[in-house]
Amino acid sequence: MQKKWLRIIAIFIAVSFILAGCGAFSPSNGSTDIDVSAYERIQEMLMNMRTYQAEATVKYISNKNTNEYTTLQQARITGEYRIEVIAPSDVAGNVTVFDGTTIYQFNPNVSNQIAIGTREAPERSEIFLTAFMRNYLTSKEVSLAVGDFGEGRATIFEATVPGTHPYMSTQRLWVDNETLKPLQLVIYDPDGVERIVITYINFEYNVELPDSIFQPPLD
Repeated sequence: MQKKWLRIIAIFIAVSFILAGCGAFSPSNGSTDIDVSAYERIQEMLMNMRTYQAEATVKYISNKNTNEYTTLQQARITGEYRIEVIAPSDVAGNVTVFDGTTIYQFNPNVSNQIAIGTREAPERSEIFLTAFMRNYLTSKEVSLAVGDFGEGRATIFEATVPGTHPYMSTQRLWVDNETLKPLQLVIYDPDGVERIVITYINFEYNVELPDSIFQPPLD
């Protein structure tokens, strides 16, 4: 059943990428001169992505302040995820896992810990690359462009965030044209203001992620 689901996802990704070539947006540092070779290689990598693991900084930007966290993300294309906060030190060790049905939050560094089922929050669920792929596939309008990122070039994808969240309207994903790995995912509010910035430090496609990763710890 899971293999069938993955094949369906791959087909949808292929179709959406073809459609994406029909439209484009123009970020301040980008152009619509698509590198077809890089685009095709990135398309293949994303089509074949079953899991990923990444160290990433996550920056939340409000009207009053900015909070930044270093995290370890592990996720499957089928929706399960695990995120551990590495820094800052006062929240290091906090872990959230989603097993496909229930979300648990706990801190493995605290003795006598209690895992508690909790509700999903868009501010957390939308920071995963798997969530971006889902949104990209279901967006009525998708966009594609290229732009500079650091010293290299990147292909940039845009998708719409579902719902009516006041601070989450669209997403843009930068993927390196050489390494084919995601560089940054930015979530914007309806006015185009950056609200969440996820910057990937180390990214690995298709790592082996056993079921136990997405389960709360046993007593």
